[in-house]
Amino acid sequence: MRYLGLDLGTKTLGVSISDKTNTLVSPLKVLRFQFENYSAVLNEVKKIISDYNIKLVVLGIPKNMDGSVGFAGERSLKFKELLELENIKVELVDERLTTKTAEDIIHLNNENVKNTKNKIDSIAACVILESYLKRCQNDIKE
Repeated sequence: MRYLGLDLGTKTLGVSISDKTNTLVSPLKVLRFQFENYSAVLNEVKKIISDYNIKLVVLGIPKNMDGSVGFAGERSLKFKELLELENIKVELVDERLTTKTAEDIIHLNNENVKNTKNKIDSIAACVILESYLKRCQNDIKE
């Protein structure tokens, strides 16, 4: 079974996926939708889950630097509820600074960040999923 990582924005959803051994994570795609129309992207996520036999969705939750949940975090909580209404198992992972980490990764690969917005979202989803897999590596035995 595989895991799916999601980085939710107001108009995009970065998607990453683990390999079958749950040791490697790769960017999969970026889904676009109208501003905060999260139900519009739900069917695409369900299709990915079905196509790749996903066991669990790992959704980033942006928190403020003091650990509190603000407006962006509330959006992630609402999207989590939408997924769970479809019987999709979801775990939340603190995603503070994942976009900055994704930008750093792109810079290390000598790519221009301005031309790589799609990559940033899917790489941020990779950082979220990798964080979860590292945290739970002893529990994940597949």
